Amino acid sequence: MNPTASGYIGLQIALHWTTAMLVLFQLIFGDSMTNYVDAAAQGRQLPQFEHTIGSAHYWVGLTILFLVIVRLTVRLVNGPHRLDGSRPGLMVYAARALHVLFYVLLVGVPVSGLLAFYVWDWMGDIHAWAKPVLIVLICVHGGAAFFHHFVLKDGVLGRILVPARD
Repeated sequence: MNPTASGYIGLQIALHWTTAMLVLFQLIFGDSMTNYVDAAAQGRQLPQFEHTIGSAHYWVGLTILFLVIVRLTVRLVNGPHRLDGSRPGLMVYAARALHVLFYVLLVGVPVSGLLAFYVWDWMGDIHAWAKPVLIVLICVHGGAAFFHHFVLKDGVLGRILVPARD
């Protein structure tokens, strides 16, 4: 089923919200990975909780990368979500640019983390730099969704909450 102007398919909605929750986990607990790597380099033990969260950061990052690949595959198979033609061009451009930036970060951040862990330590700086960028993008994305819902009242927010029926 193709995504239409009336909404996304259930798989796309599930992937969106699962990815969002995993990214939130990473943003909240991501610093544990730094402690994990530093402790390993210094040959010291971490408290069990911090060790577990540091390890989880690694696996959650891989899961995000996998889910984004699935999301992009679904998008390629089903085509992109069609935007309502009545929106101003700048609004359409901003929405597309924001989504492209999200995809770049959702692929680039896990890849840079893996490269920092296994190959080049300096990639850790790039990996860490993404945190504030992601926070800004999430705020803009959420703000735009609420703007559509409360100001424009155009049903855009509902499209990512309820699967399309067509």
